Amino acid sequence: MSTKVATTFSDEIGELRDMLDDVPSDLASVPWRAGGWTRKEILGHLLDSAANNRQRFVRAAIDGTYTGPSYAQDAWVNMHGYVHLSWKTLVQWWHVEHDILLAVVERIPEERLSAMCTVGGDAPVTLRFLIEDYTRHQFHHFEQLNAPLSGT
Repeated sequence: MSTKVATTFSDEIGELRDMLDDVPSDLASVPWRAGGWTRKEILGHLLDSAANNRQRFVRAAIDGTYTGPSYAQDAWVNMHGYVHLSWKTLVQWWHVEHDILLAVVERIPEERLSAMCTVGGDAPVTLRFLIEDYTRHQFHHFEQLNAPLSGT
């Protein structure tokens, strides 16, 4: 039951996979900018995003609506200890999480894409918007993952 949203989502996740495979592992523990998260922490943040959005996507698709908490990004990143995990583990985890998300998005019926979703105190948006915004968020952080070192 593929929709245009699912096809676009799949294409964009495929593009992100290729970009992730291009990130040099020797930069994994290096902050992307002075005072910023390391690339491990950025990728961990994206894993948190996958986990949170999977809940949102599934609940909205099943229930026809979603209302849930916001995401305390620094607390989540610290609690998971991403900085202490290997880059290889984090990359594999990202791939698995996105295989799961692809399977979920592929199964969302067209009529459920208009389900209203409220995250924390934000204004309600459609499930379609959440799905489309999800990959925009990933691309934004992939620019950080691939950022050159300062002074290079």
